[in-house]
Amino acid sequence: MRKLLIAMAAAVTAAALSVPGLPASAGTGRWSGSWGAAPQQPAAGVFAPNWSQAGFAAQSVRQVVRLSTGGAAVRIRLSNAYGATPLKVHGASLARAGAGAALRPGTLRPVTFGHAAATVIPAGAETVSDPVPLPATALDRLAVTLYFAAPTGPATYHDIASATSYRAGGDRRFDPRGTAFTGTTASWYYLTGVDVLGPARSVVAFGDSITDGTGSTQDAANRYPDQLAERLAATGRRLGVVNSGISGNRLLNGSPCFGERASARFRRDVLDRPGVRSVIVMEGINDIGYSLIPGECTSPNPEVSAAQIIDGHRALIRAAHAAGIRIIGGTIVPFKGSYFDVGDREQVRDAVNAWIRTSGEYDAVVDFEHAVADPADPDRLRPEYDVRDGRPGDGLHPNDAGLDAMAAAVDLNSL
Repeated sequence: MRKLLIAMAAAVTAAALSVPGLPASAGTGRWSGSWGAAPQQPAAGVFAPNWSQAGFAAQSVRQVVRLSTGGAAVRIRLSNAYGATPLKVHGASLARAGAGAALRPGTLRPVTFGHAAATVIPAGAETVSDPVPLPATALDRLAVTLYFAAPTGPATYHDIASATSYRAGGDRRFDPRGTAFTGTTASWYYLTGVDVLGPARSVVAFGDSITDGTGSTQDAANRYPDQLAERLAATGRRLGVVNSGISGNRLLNGSPCFGERASARFRRDVLDRPGVRSVIVMEGINDIGYSLIPGECTSPNPEVSAAQIIDGHRALIRAAHAAGIRIIGGTIVPFKGSYFDVGDREQVRDAVNAWIRTSGEYDAVVDFEHAVADPADPDRLRPEYDVRDGRPGDGLHPNDAGLDAMAAAVDLNSL
């Protein structure tokens, strides 16, 4: 069996690299992002336990993602950005996802790296796989399985996936049934991108928990970038959507729990991704509110002014324009009645939003505040966007319907 799998991997790699059997249009295509997640350093997890600190040994991890656009072939991106030592990935596979951890029959493909089944990713680095000749269409669900024979140490991961990932003992890359994957988590590990080969470009959604999809329905792909991808697919636009939100993220200060500050991670999580045409930025709400919440995850948490937040936005605008990327500013959503609603924090939000709308420094604006605000009380979320399972929400994170309204607020022509 082992010889057979090695032979399969070699055959698929040769086909992918020379691209025979793929549509002729693939030869003139480009790689662009179709799915993504921003990497974070290993942490205990604020909302739920995860596997990042323990890492993996003699285990397979299967992660299910939904593409935003299709192509003639796909490839995966793996990150060891926060690893203290080189990461040995002993093998990987890719397939169309079925129910749970199961795979759809006839779609399982080995993934190789430089013609080899295994790869070593240096500490602080990332790697991209060889092309995998699995044609994909917009909104396809793919399952990526990674096998780690030796202990990995703490794992670079993405905390709030709003999706279920699976773990099994041993090498289960080519197990289509999924019944061995008895462990589950709501985070992603090492996997930070799936690219497609074709004529498409991509837009990156860059932000904090509201972009990340915190509070959206698990495994339903209802984050606002997911719903934006559905709009684009429905209109036939060849534009993928990559989610580079991190829950708890800030413009001006980093955190061991909530990622590096936006200005520090902007190149890696936006500019260095393939095929990026534009980026939608929605950052600043945590800069405004964290001064009220002391703790290890929010430290340092100085009180910041509107002017400081605006300067942070300007740094992102300069970086995007220097890279030839269009940048769209998203207004900060209301938070009246939430744990951020103290003192003059609302005035800071209003001042930042006024600058985003009127300064002309962004190439375009999407008014997320207006999309989700209560018309009777514009500093508060609409009641129907701040309820889950019949209970009041936290006054800060829109529910699925609110995230849908945010996606609907984006002018597709601005992208």
